[in-house]
Amino acid sequence: MGYTQWVQNHAEKHKKIVEKLLAQNYTKEQIIDYFDFENMKVKEEDFCPLYAKDKKCHDMEKLNCYLCSCPNFRFNDEGIKKIDERTQFSYCNIDSKDGREGVYGDKIHQDCSRCSVPHHVEYVKKHFDLKWSNIMHDCAL
Repeated sequence: MGYTQWVQNHAEKHKKIVEKLLAQNYTKEQIIDYFDFENMKVKEEDFCPLYAKDKKCHDMEKLNCYLCSCPNFRFNDEGIKKIDERTQFSYCNIDSKDGREGVYGDKIHQDCSRCSVPHHVEYVKKHFDLKWSNIMHDCAL
């Protein structure tokens, strides 16, 4: 599955959860709190395959899953540019000091595993939109 398909699938899963919470009159703050890793792994086990393993995607104590994927991530399934003999498919738009390029044969992908930027509650609050795809609209190139 490419980035584009993953984003579309994830947007649908996200939308269903948010709609369920809105139907229960959740506020913005309650919705954000609901997306806490510890809560999500119990109540929304199909949202992320790592939940079944009780494993976080980033090594941080308080991880919020509202912005699973990052608004600073840029991608193109066809490739962004050639770098020597390799094709770059993704990068970090803010060049996070904790991110790095992962080289996999002739492909270059952004490795965000050491970056926790979008998983802090304050960051989520700053970029919050009920429609996850609105937050992510600049990601696809």
